[in-house]
Amino acid sequence: MSVKIGIIGGSGLSNPDILKNGVEQEVETPFGKPSDSLKTGDIAGVPCVLLARHGRSHSTMPTNVNYRANVWALKQVGCTHLVVTTACGSLQENIHPGEIVILDQFIDRTQKRIQTFFDGSENAPPGICHMPMAKPFCGRTSQILYDCAKELSISCHKGGTMLTIEGPRFSSEAESKLFRSWGAHCVNMTTVPEVVLAKEAGLSYAAIALVTDYDSWREDTESVNVENVMKTFKLNAANAQNVLLKAIPMIGQQDWSDTIQANEDMVKSNTMLPHSY
Repeated sequence: MSVKIGIIGGSGLSNPDILKNGVEQEVETPFGKPSDSLKTGDIAGVPCVLLARHGRSHSTMPTNVNYRANVWALKQVGCTHLVVTTACGSLQENIHPGEIVILDQFIDRTQKRIQTFFDGSENAPPGICHMPMAKPFCGRTSQILYDCAKELSISCHKGGTMLTIEGPRFSSEAESKLFRSWGAHCVNMTTVPEVVLAKEAGLSYAAIALVTDYDSWREDTESVNVENVMKTFKLNAANAQNVLLKAIPMIGQQDWSDTIQANEDMVKSNTMLPHSY
């Protein structure tokens, strides 16, 4: 079974030039328009589709990203995988700005976001999906990303829990210390509901978290602000792009038939269809 990789780029990482033979594609979904047009092309012969999470001009704040349209659009054009990048703050002493974390868990502290396609609306798929979320991220894809980062001598942490806040404001000092006490490794504004919807769509989802700051908990450093985030992000974005360029050909070389089938079976087996009596 052939693979097609959707790439969702976060803040500062939606460079369309990483694709060869790139073509713009406008897509409509049952949930509205995605954040921007899709850019389809390939990386080392592997079909890929690039989407800027916040729009290419970064004009959409985290709460207002149409996550359902974004994920549905990538599924609609045939993607089997989603590999995404996201800026984040570190909540732990051993995770430093400029490093990468390959995520494997999340904690949801959002408040305003729809987290399912199966919401009973006119254009929604039928039924209610009670999707298991014990393992939100694709272990196989995540392992490839980690191995590639290590081969490139990029400082990278294997596994990490992302705590997603609503935003667009950053955390207070008290919130940051609380999140840290819970054992979360990083904090951002976009992993949820993106990872949840990807699982509902039957996609193999993996995330490269790019650490830009220490959020607000560390008293001997300046608290997070946009200026400092963007300084660190320039280095991080280059590292993430290099990881993607190395990892995507490796993903394309593997046989994903069983994984893709298992993803689809999980959606079907956990969707309760309406009964007629």
